[in-house]
Amino acid sequence: MSALTSHWYAIYTKPRWEKKVHSLLADKKIESYCPLNKVRKKWSDRMKTVEEPLFKSYVFARVNEEEQTKVRMTAGVMNFVYWQGKPAIIPAREIETIRKFLNEYENVLTEPVQLREDGKVIIRQGLFMDHEAKILKIEGNRVKVIIESIGYALIASIEKKNLSTLTH
Repeated sequence: MSALTSHWYAIYTKPRWEKKVHSLLADKKIESYCPLNKVRKKWSDRMKTVEEPLFKSYVFARVNEEEQTKVRMTAGVMNFVYWQGKPAIIPAREIETIRKFLNEYENVLTEPVQLREDGKVIIRQGLFMDHEAKILKIEGNRVKVIIESIGYALIASIEKKNLSTLTH
């Protein structure tokens, strides 16, 4: 990966600074995205639609390694969101999915996804990539799953990062 290759990153901001950080990054000519949720609010005399950040204390920025320092030096920025010791890269398709979703819907709710025993997941990496599995046990950062689709109950211990929740 070249130092000049741009990727989307999640940036953790001070509380209630999401729009301001987005604006300050734009002033620095840094591509950023602050997903805004259209929410209907009721005042005593009227209803009004307002735009609130979808993710509290998060903004996304598309930068290369050299531009990361400019982002960190922006007022209101706490730091990048890290995954395994490095700023977490957000796939461009996920940013695009958020944009499309917010263009289509108002009053969107967010909730963190929780893995739970007996839940279903898709394995995202490794030999059984794209196979469906059932969670047997969660142990710290690893999950024991049963892969039933091949006619056997294979039990594998897989890192959480390599699983996606499955909803039917």
